[in-house]
Amino acid sequence: MPWHAAQWPAPKLQFSRPLNTFSSRRPIHPHPHLVSVESYQQPITPASQVREGGIALILASVQEMGSEADAAGMTGPLLADAPAKVEAVPPWREQLTARGIVVSAVLGVLFCLVTHKLNLTVGVVPSLNVAAGLLGYCLVRTWTAALGMFGVVSKPFTKQENTVIQTCVVACYGLATSGGFGSYMLAMDQKTYELIGTDYPGNRAIDVKNPSLSWMIGFMFLVSFVGIFSLVALRKVMVIDYKLTYPSGTATAMLINSVHTTTEAELAEKQVSCLGKYLSISFLWNCFKWFFSGVGDSCGFDNFPSLGLAAFKNTFYFDFSPTYIGCGLMCPHIVNCSALIGAIISWGFLWPYISTKAGEWYPSELGSNDFKGLYGYKVFVSISLILGDGIYNLVKIIYSTIKETMNARSNQGRLPLVWVQDGDKIAKLPAEEKLLNEVFVKDNIPPWLAGSAYVGLAAISTAIVPVMFPQLKWYLVLSAYVVAPLVAFCNSYGTGLTNWNLASTYGKIGLFIFASWVGHHGGVIAGLAACGVMMSLVSTAGDLMQDFKTGYLTLSSPRSMFISQLIGTALGCVIAPLTFWLYWVAFDIGNPDGMFKAPYAAIYREISIMGVEGFSMLPQHCLAICSVLFFAAIAINLLRDVTPKCVSKLIPLPMAMAVPFYIGAYFAIDMFVGTIIMFVWERENRKESEDFAGAVASGLICGDGIWSVPSAILSIMKIDPPMCMYIMPSLPYG
Repeated sequence: MPWHAAQWPAPKLQFSRPLNTFSSRRPIHPHPHLVSVESYQQPITPASQVREGGIALILASVQEMGSEADAAGMTGPLLADAPAKVEAVPPWREQLTARGIVVSAVLGVLFCLVTHKLNLTVGVVPSLNVAAGLLGYCLVRTWTAALGMFGVVSKPFTKQENTVIQTCVVACYGLATSGGFGSYMLAMDQKTYELIGTDYPGNRAIDVKNPSLSWMIGFMFLVSFVGIFSLVALRKVMVIDYKLTYPSGTATAMLINSVHTTTEAELAEKQVSCLGKYLSISFLWNCFKWFFSGVGDSCGFDNFPSLGLAAFKNTFYFDFSPTYIGCGLMCPHIVNCSALIGAIISWGFLWPYISTKAGEWYPSELGSNDFKGLYGYKVFVSISLILGDGIYNLVKIIYSTIKETMNARSNQGRLPLVWVQDGDKIAKLPAEEKLLNEVFVKDNIPPWLAGSAYVGLAAISTAIVPVMFPQLKWYLVLSAYVVAPLVAFCNSYGTGLTNWNLASTYGKIGLFIFASWVGHHGGVIAGLAACGVMMSLVSTAGDLMQDFKTGYLTLSSPRSMFISQLIGTALGCVIAPLTFWLYWVAFDIGNPDGMFKAPYAAIYREISIMGVEGFSMLPQHCLAICSVLFFAAIAINLLRDVTPKCVSKLIPLPMAMAVPFYIGAYFAIDMFVGTIIMFVWERENRKESEDFAGAVASGLICGDGIWSVPSAILSIMKIDPPMCMYIMPSLPYG
């Protein structure tokens, strides 16, 4: 519950250290500069904080609801560099520039490549919001410096323009995640259908729709813009009146504010240099690895049995991946340790034990990817952990939302509301906060425009989506758009409190409901398509409110940010499918034995089939195991909420534990290597680690992402690596 205005004076903000966060499920959307909040009269302890993705990234920890409520109560101007005098704010039209759009498009391509690679390999994507802000700063500075060498004078690069670029980039690459290119879209294709089994109950050949650029781009344009208009009318309520923290948005604002001050300019240049250095190292390392990777998926450093051949058979090995090491540097220690614990439980004990039951629990002659065998246990156990964790946090956030809304109605005087139209209250606000509020409400977006645009776009989508997916009738699409604003509000409010964007959880629940509603006559495809409609809208609305928080703290016009969001979404509707298509034509996407496993494609299709068929298709004892782990996930989350903070921070996260159950242990080992590096670095030189860990991590991830382009081109041109490095047991002499 937020701190009340009557209880606490307006706080001021000081910078202490950078921090990082995780994104697989809250995307993680995560970010820099750890903040300490201090009252003018007495201290307020901020929410527990964790490291996450970006550059010097920060994030308030998102596990404890009590801590989340504390975070929501961080009132006052969260400015990295509160001005002593009134700051000149450029008009909203000057915040939108041609160079900003060009830089946003370039970064959008890069981040879409990175996001697709992570989605198609492990399904976990750290937030890149802060990296977008920093790289936007770097590219525009490079742009102006290059023009200056030729005597061309450029207009000043303001923090407002930097914020608009960051918003545009996030809107663009966000569609690579919410667009379902690694989940519900791939779940419709022929490969996933064959992977699950042509004779699998409920898995019918008619329920297949293969990816193509035409329908993917069209579908993106139909569903991606609606969410932008769903909550825009509530921006003042969420940001000013309720003073929701939106930790990722706050952290990004702090970074942008800091790099646009003279005192932090030197550090910013060092961070940019560090990012470039490790980006180059990552790119060159991937280039070197390629020469030894041979043909197929069994050669090279990616399949190096670093922990021994016996461990390698159970996926315990270090695969020298800069991306996963970078994720380990970005993510909180508890996330990396949770993934390793999940890997040990599943691949160290559970799967080897179930393997001994071959011929008893399931037919022993089944292939390694047959859902009636061990593979089915892997998928459904992962689903049970993910759903248990997601449903618990969903219920918790909905409860918190209802509770706060009821408090707002019954006792408004106790809430930290700042009604801008109230002159008496304005007079009591600090000058900095007054300026923030005035700028934020100045360039208003008319509610009638937002409402009419939502209705119009929803009507167009309701008419056209059933043409693309005949199984999803118009009244089902209309039902989704009627319910979606309420769901989007719950998600956005919860994101403001906890930094968890639970769009994928809402999507899975919608997938199950709509698949059950339609039934055997097209329920699988209908459920997956409805999941896309819900997920895109809810995710976009949550991301937009995060960006509004960033704009609020950087004195950026909400109108310029709103237009930037529209431009970024339009770019994403084209760039996200095109970059995905590059992977699709160059690599074997969806092969469970290959690099690009697309783990969530099979999971989403199985959820849809389960919605249609029920639980009758599960392997023997699978339902019992799933039920145990489903309730175990709920119990672990409950334990995290009721135990003291010093204990709860050591309890693993079920969502992070679930990923290696299906994918394997190798990526958890890579991320754990990253967390060990970070742990030692913090002990040896905490200040340096706080300043540069985000830059190192972002460089490693981006370099790996950039290598995807030449790697895909080589694959398309049928140019194979010259060598295959393969390790095998030594043969006895004689």
